[in-house]
Amino acid sequence: MFKQMESYDTQRLHFCHDAETDLKAIIAIHSTGRGPAIGGCRFIPYSQENDAITDAIRLARGMSYKAALAGLPHGGAKSVLIMPEYDFDRAALMQSFGQFINTLNGEYITAMDSGTQVTDMDQISRTTRWVTCTSMSGDPSPYTALGVFEGIKASTKFKLGKDNLSGVHVSIQGLGHVGYEVARLLHQAGARLTVTDLDNERIKLCQQNFSAHAVDPDEIYKVNADVFCPCGLGAIINTQHIQQLKVAIIAGSANNQLAEDKHGDMLNDKGILYSPDYLINAGGLIFVALQYANQPHAIIKQKVLQIHHSLLQIYQEAERSNSSIHRIADQKAEAIISASEKLHSAA
Repeated sequence: MFKQMESYDTQRLHFCHDAETDLKAIIAIHSTGRGPAIGGCRFIPYSQENDAITDAIRLARGMSYKAALAGLPHGGAKSVLIMPEYDFDRAALMQSFGQFINTLNGEYITAMDSGTQVTDMDQISRTTRWVTCTSMSGDPSPYTALGVFEGIKASTKFKLGKDNLSGVHVSIQGLGHVGYEVARLLHQAGARLTVTDLDNERIKLCQQNFSAHAVDPDEIYKVNADVFCPCGLGAIINTQHIQQLKVAIIAGSANNQLAEDKHGDMLNDKGILYSPDYLINAGGLIFVALQYANQPHAIIKQKVLQIHHSLLQIYQEAERSNSSIHRIADQKAEAIISASEKLHSAA
């Protein structure tokens, strides 16, 4: 565990078990130099507890990078709740988690993530004020999707020389709140869609509403498309899948898409433009952070739209330096975080 923390520069790991509600929670705090650490609450089943710890550590660093590159006054963190195997009181579990958050004295602000929803945030807010994405503030998913949409536009402009998405073929993996909204925006812009999901009802909706073609989950990596848009869970860009890919661009909302750093280099060697996930999917975090700061929606949307320009800058810098895109993005984020932590320490 400590080797993992060292590898990802994780500052702290916090654990909580509440036998009464069957809460098993992990909060990984990557950095607080830029301000309170902010990051979503993931609530999914895990066959191994170590997998949950790994998820929290990996995702926390991504949140720090995301906040830094988006210019937000926050560090990064992530909470992972291990879903109980048997019947449980969801509201009581979330309230217990809120009490756990309180023990960190404001160093961590939670929000929605995979497996959690607005009603969960409402329950958490009953026992802590360090929470956003409640019914009062709203769902960040549309803003995540808008950022991904802008990222796809920037990527096709840079790689394919296209100023619009008409006729661009995009394969989408995962049709949850974000993936479905990305599909809607792409269809509206004239893109051609191939989709997959484990839920057949979501696939049917995309077929009916967006004239999408559907493939089995394992076949999505083999689709001959312009853009592959992963919008599910992470670590799906691995050696096997890279060998199968027939796309020019990878641009999607999933966190931690690269199984290992070397896979970003492999994409670069193969000539595939990779949009760093923590940059392209920052729309949700921008919404969460600025809503928490009581900023108006117009300001939030304007900042999300800047993802387009930020990606173009990263692509151009990587091209000039003949480097892999993910390494340039990592270096920029780490430099911002390091400078903030030095200022924080000096103060």
